[in-house]
Amino acid sequence: MRKLMIVAAALALVPAAFASEEGGGAAAWQTWHAGNQLGDRASLQRGARNFMNYCSGCHSLKYVRYQRIGVDLGISDELVKEHLVPPGAKITDYVVTAMPPADANSWFGIVPPDLSLITRSKGTDYVFRFLKTFYADPAAATGTNNLVLAGTAMPHVLSDLQGVQRAVFDEHGAFQSFESAVPGHLSAAEYDAFVRDTVNFLDYAGEPSKLSRATTGVWVVLFLLLFTAIAWLLKQEYWKDVR
Repeated sequence: MRKLMIVAAALALVPAAFASEEGGGAAAWQTWHAGNQLGDRASLQRGARNFMNYCSGCHSLKYVRYQRIGVDLGISDELVKEHLVPPGAKITDYVVTAMPPADANSWFGIVPPDLSLITRSKGTDYVFRFLKTFYADPAAATGTNNLVLAGTAMPHVLSDLQGVQRAVFDEHGAFQSFESAVPGHLSAAEYDAFVRDTVNFLDYAGEPSKLSRATTGVWVVLFLLLFTAIAWLLKQEYWKDVR
């Protein structure tokens, strides 16, 4: 797949800011939180790399243009054209997968969904948990299953990074824990960081204007505070003679 080379510092995988497996370990997977930070531009850049390398082969972002990603994430047009835009496409095109729907139906039995609004419809925590809870299931067509979305048609495309894990269930069918079957290339902390960056980018893709809106909001609040102070001083000046 294409490798997105932005800047060395931005591409480096960083340890998770905090452990996602909050109290209770894997058994408490339903309490895991993405903890992504939309204002972290380096994380967004890494997330864009992750999406293009591992997701864009099947999934689209049909409401986001390549050029908009570059502008918002601080990536030059040259790098966007070199590492994001596929052959035959233009920088002003929307991010659309090259996979024909007929092939998708043949391979997976379903057309992979567009991910433009996945975090807005499901939430960032849902996507984070989904990408972390794949487990080996010989009975499944893809050889894997998922705790968040049982019977998912999506294979574990990140298995080379996370590794393959087995799910341990008790006699009542309740999930207990994961066991490592095949180790991945990343440690648990590195994989958490990888997933968090990917979720961060998908969160951005769901509403790109959120980045500028958050920045504008800070200035609006500061202006209102300044205006309030001026208005109070003006009131004091007008009313001092009345008293």
